Amino acid sequence: MKKTLGILFFLLIYSVAFCQEFNVVVQVTSPQVEGTEKKVFETLQQELNDFVNNRKWTNFSYKPEERIEGTLLITVSQRVSSDQFVARINLALRRPVFNASYNTTLLNYIDRDFEFTYVEFQPLEYNDNVFTSNLTSTITYYLYMFLGIDGDTFARNGGSIYYERAQNIVNLAQNAREKGWKAFESQKNRYWMVENLVNPSYASIREALYKYHRTGLDVMSDDVERGRASINESLELLRKANRERPGLFILQLFLEAKRDELVNIYSGASPMDKTNAVNILKEIDPSNAARYQRILEAKQ
Repeated sequence: MKKTLGILFFLLIYSVAFCQEFNVVVQVTSPQVEGTEKKVFETLQQELNDFVNNRKWTNFSYKPEERIEGTLLITVSQRVSSDQFVARINLALRRPVFNASYNTTLLNYIDRDFEFTYVEFQPLEYNDNVFTSNLTSTITYYLYMFLGIDGDTFARNGGSIYYERAQNIVNLAQNAREKGWKAFESQKNRYWMVENLVNPSYASIREALYKYHRTGLDVMSDDVERGRASINESLELLRKANRERPGLFILQLFLEAKRDELVNIYSGASPMDKTNAVNILKEIDPSNAARYQRILEAKQ
């Protein structure tokens, strides 16, 4: 009997270790909130960590080393009432580069439109078919976006199913009183982030995600020039999307995550590749032209 229980315990631990998709650092801080009742934020952090990292979000099993890494930092700026809060979310998503000890940033974004209700010790509930709360719906939305963006970097259109789930949350949230979900509120919010990725007019963005990472960065450890050639192609795809719609939100998010990396990638490139890359980057990201100029100034 003891042996049987031991085997069952081992299988349980094994299955959990090979199920969960995320290894995300979750933090809740409240430096601007006055008062001494801070325990609620500690409880929220613990419950969100469990909600994010110990819940099964896909039908796939992930090995521990395959879990998606990122950061989710909630900074509470105001406690409107005992259970009403105003905050922002700092989101970062990272991906390992094949055959390298380097993690590339896929998303680095601050969502400033985050209000939520939370009652301490009340279970965090989420249902894919119902808008239950702005807290769990917003967090789940970003987890699906993490899965989608990560998936697109490993396979062509590999994130489609997760973008569809994120867009479903947006649709369910159209009657929510909280901001961040509606097209008319802003050109830079949750609505537009996923819209830009599912809209066929900007399909070149997703192709760029794949080429930049899977046939670009992942190849550079074995063949720098071949990997950089694929990144050249990804820049052309980004330019195509920008010409379709200048100032595209998802393109701005891509550049926010990649500016310094692009400078490093092209600083050692051939004069022709440098010039081509800088011309494209200045066109699609003109406000940061001075940063890209450093590529031309770098010595090989």
